[in-house]
Amino acid sequence: MRTYQPSEIEPKWQAVWQERRMHRTDEDRDKPKFYALEQFPYPSGEGLHMGHVRVYTIGDVIARFKRMNGYRVLHPMGADAFGLPAENAAIQRGVNPREWTLKNMKRIREEQARLGVSYDWERYVGTCLPDYYKLTQWLFLLFYERGLAYRKKAAVNWCPTCNTVLANEQVEDGLCWRCDTEVTKKELEQWFLRITDYADRLLEGLDRLPKWPEKVKAMQRNWIGRSEGAHVTFTIPELDHEKVTVFTTRPDTLFGVTYLVLAPEHPLVPKLIRGKENESVIADFIERMRKESEITRTAADAEKVGYFTGAFAQHPLTGENVPIWVANYVLMDYGTGAVMGVPAHDERDFLFARKYDLPIRVVIRPEEGDTDELTEAYTGEGKLVNSGDFSGLNNREAIKAIARHLEEKGLGGPTVNYRLRDWLISRQRYWGCPIPIIYCDDCGIVPVPKEHLPVLLPEDVVFDGKRNPLTTSESFVNTECPRCGKSARRETDTMDTFIDSSWYFFRYTDAHNEDMPFDPDKVKEWLPVDEYIGGIEHAVLHLLYSRFFTKVLYDAGLVPVDEPFTSLLTQGMVLKDGAKMSKSKGNVVSPMDIVEKYGADTARMFILFAAPPDRDLEWSDAGVEGSYRFLNRVWRMVEQHASLFEQRPAPDTTSKEAQELNRLRHRTVKKVTEDVNDRYHFNTAISAIMELVNGIYAYPEDADRGTLADAIETVVLLLAPFAPHITEELWQRMGHQDSVHAQSWPTFDPAALVQNEVEIAVQINGKVRDKVVVPAEADKSEVEALVMKLDRIQTLLEGKTVRKVIVVPRKLVNIVVN
Repeated sequence: MRTYQPSEIEPKWQAVWQERRMHRTDEDRDKPKFYALEQFPYPSGEGLHMGHVRVYTIGDVIARFKRMNGYRVLHPMGADAFGLPAENAAIQRGVNPREWTLKNMKRIREEQARLGVSYDWERYVGTCLPDYYKLTQWLFLLFYERGLAYRKKAAVNWCPTCNTVLANEQVEDGLCWRCDTEVTKKELEQWFLRITDYADRLLEGLDRLPKWPEKVKAMQRNWIGRSEGAHVTFTIPELDHEKVTVFTTRPDTLFGVTYLVLAPEHPLVPKLIRGKENESVIADFIERMRKESEITRTAADAEKVGYFTGAFAQHPLTGENVPIWVANYVLMDYGTGAVMGVPAHDERDFLFARKYDLPIRVVIRPEEGDTDELTEAYTGEGKLVNSGDFSGLNNREAIKAIARHLEEKGLGGPTVNYRLRDWLISRQRYWGCPIPIIYCDDCGIVPVPKEHLPVLLPEDVVFDGKRNPLTTSESFVNTECPRCGKSARRETDTMDTFIDSSWYFFRYTDAHNEDMPFDPDKVKEWLPVDEYIGGIEHAVLHLLYSRFFTKVLYDAGLVPVDEPFTSLLTQGMVLKDGAKMSKSKGNVVSPMDIVEKYGADTARMFILFAAPPDRDLEWSDAGVEGSYRFLNRVWRMVEQHASLFEQRPAPDTTSKEAQELNRLRHRTVKKVTEDVNDRYHFNTAISAIMELVNGIYAYPEDADRGTLADAIETVVLLLAPFAPHITEELWQRMGHQDSVHAQSWPTFDPAALVQNEVEIAVQINGKVRDKVVVPAEADKSEVEALVMKLDRIQTLLEGKTVRKVIVVPRKLVNIVVN
């Protein structure tokens, strides 16, 4: 009998699949479509990690299962290949990032193939390849033509270690998301995309995604941060009544304003402090705030620091002079960069007013009790007081009434504010998609004509880590204006790499189109993605941007859907010793080491069996060994009964043993089908297959052989999506010529699940005293009668009085006695 040798069979079948183009996308339009997609990897020098293995294995099971169930499946792969790590590696090694990246892309493809993942490699895309980034530039020009790409000078997040700008979403707790360096502010001319134009649609779309995790949708809602309120316009007499507008969600408290606060970066601040006594003190404060992160400034426990500018604003409704302060907790990027201080009814304002001895004016009084002696801000409901004509109104009614009044007087009015800011896409680095813009002294900003794309990355650059390498290439920077033909210069910023990953799932539908990013008809054929699998760390960054891109392309008539992903599966992390695997913790397990020792099928089985896909998975060497032993058991099961498949006997399920195995087989098919198709509970599906294997091993030698053959064949078919190599080999050993993965998924017969007899426990006063087999459909009186006739039960009941008989159908009988 041959032994299980994964090192022999896995390369063999991988070569066969490649030669036969087994995983090429089926174009049979009579079949329903299914688009299975895993987030593509960044090609780092370290290759795949266990998190990757988990994502790809989950996706592959779904894709293989759908194929066996009659779907034509699109299951592609690529590489998210631009980015700062490659550039840093180039600086360290003195090589072009292209060499480092292409080498890593090749390695990762080889490792993915070793896992037996059924990708359509003919649709592979690499975002750093000119045929891809040419079309990224094409899309940028589409955004520019539609008024959605623009350039402005702005205070941006700057990482001094990476020497580049970061979008707000790439700053985590005040630190760079890649290198954990503290982020500072810097004034630069930058390119932005108007994602804020789509804020409401991005919010509304979340309500149409029932198959997305609620946690992800909540994270996006919070990031967009829609809040309804009002704009209120104050004027500054000493600046010739220049206006300053604040946003507030509480216009009902407008009569309680006792001061205004401006962000240190607000453009009016230099005018207000000019010539004042504390001008230099405030100027130093402003400079300090430029270097402090937004997270630090706005943290709940951060000290609120402010300075009086010496200027006053005029209240729009009372005409009262209100002092203008500048403070650390007000941000220029949120609202208007100015807030009104209502210390009686806002806890932060209350603490600020107490600290700096500012007036506290009550304008909302609760129905019961009073607010005359405040020890903290009153933020509840009540009636307005000290509020002119609005006094006496319930404050909820007053919110709308005062907002309308401001609108009528031209002093503001109802509005909606968002936390979301336009997407900053400029990056001061080489290894990214060049922005296809030219600057001409005569013509201004000139987009590169589409027929001149791609704008290629040059080779004559200097990687010294001190500047943007693109600025060192004269051949790149110096060009001519496509409009007037005069000397001009190219944009030297490249695009944020999240641009590349915001549309790659469309490219897979038409991966070789040289003229357009994709043919709209091909997108219509496949989109939306039916199942998208990836980490929750991209809940805001990648997923929000992808949804934004999709809505823009929908508006442009290029795609038929405005939401790209129907269902989203966010897999849990792979942990070891309770912590995420990382080199710094010394707890990394190499996927390829596991493949070398046990085979890819064992790695896949463990990763699927150890935990449900959305939960964190604790690595276990013993668990890996257990998966390997199980596959060996399946192998021996087929080897021991190989002769059964030479002259396959017809099944005969008349005997009790054959009936039980046949019933177990159908029950397993039902369980595995529902667990994979409805719930993605791969762990319980594998557990059910294990139970069927146990049933086969327990099956008597002299019982019906045809029923046994059916059960063994079913195990191999059910196991095929999970362990594709061993099942392909066993399928061939069983005498089949075609691939196990080309077979139809097993079906179950509901009639076969019906159990004619069941074994039930018999208890006396709650203790099991006997067991008995009864007809499965027997009613309570019939079961009771059968139990009371049992010799052992009659003996145990002698001399006792039966008080009650409790019958739980198909499970137990409990006889209650004195």
